[in-house]
Amino acid sequence: MNLPTSTFGPAGPSITRLGLGGEGVLRTFGRDREARDVIEAALTGGITYCESARAYAGSESYYGKVLGSRREAVFLATKTHDRTKYGALAMLEASLKALGTGHIDLWQIHDIREPGEVDALEADDGAYAAAIEARKRGLVRFIGVTGHHDPLVLRDALERLAFDSVLLPVNPAEGSLPDAFERTVIPAARARGMAVIGMKVLARGLLLRTGIGVEAAFRYALSANLDTIVVGCDDVAQVAANVRAAHTFEPLGVADRAALERRVAPVAERLAYYRGPASAGASSRA
Repeated sequence: MNLPTSTFGPAGPSITRLGLGGEGVLRTFGRDREARDVIEAALTGGITYCESARAYAGSESYYGKVLGSRREAVFLATKTHDRTKYGALAMLEASLKALGTGHIDLWQIHDIREPGEVDALEADDGAYAAAIEARKRGLVRFIGVTGHHDPLVLRDALERLAFDSVLLPVNPAEGSLPDAFERTVIPAARARGMAVIGMKVLARGLLLRTGIGVEAAFRYALSANLDTIVVGCDDVAQVAANVRAAHTFEPLGVADRAALERRVAPVAERLAYYRGPASAGASSRA
């Protein structure tokens, strides 16, 4: 049975509603066998959306070693964290080399946090100019922006600059917060015809400690107004659990989603800690 699919935005290519995130075992160095096994399990499970980032240790290189001739069978996304035009273009060149490909399907400006970063992107020598140039040169098909710190800053970025997609956190802990990304950013993105990608679906594994399992977390996230979710995996067993949850997905109603939010509300600030400084080496059961 094939995984559920959607289009990337209103008229983009078909993608699976579950993607393999670039964290987990992929955000390491020197674990080639384990990384290969996770990527192979994702491909065998039918996942066609594969995500990475220049900042994710050996993640891009792992993909490059495994995908090979299967590169064109996946929608490949990566990110740059450089805010300057020429720095971002240099990162793109490194990404293309590591991934072993001539083009990136989705190139994203990574982890926007502060208002000043949006100003920097908008400058003539900012990373957004690099994205536009790369798309004109055929090096990338779509350009996106990501963030998980401040919903208002992320919304400002997509209101001021024309992106094709946005990557943001969606989970019950996040949804219980007054300014949840789902309510503050997704409507603005959809109004602009953007694709929406969900992350932090399991709140880096902390959600599981409340007794909310993978299936319930996936039902919550995939019932939001988004196209796909990306989840990092530590091992093949986690890939298999995610694929099973995606296969059995049934939409969750408004009342049931609210019930999950209430369930985690007492610890929501702790579960949504990714709004604070990034935690290097944290569990990637995202």
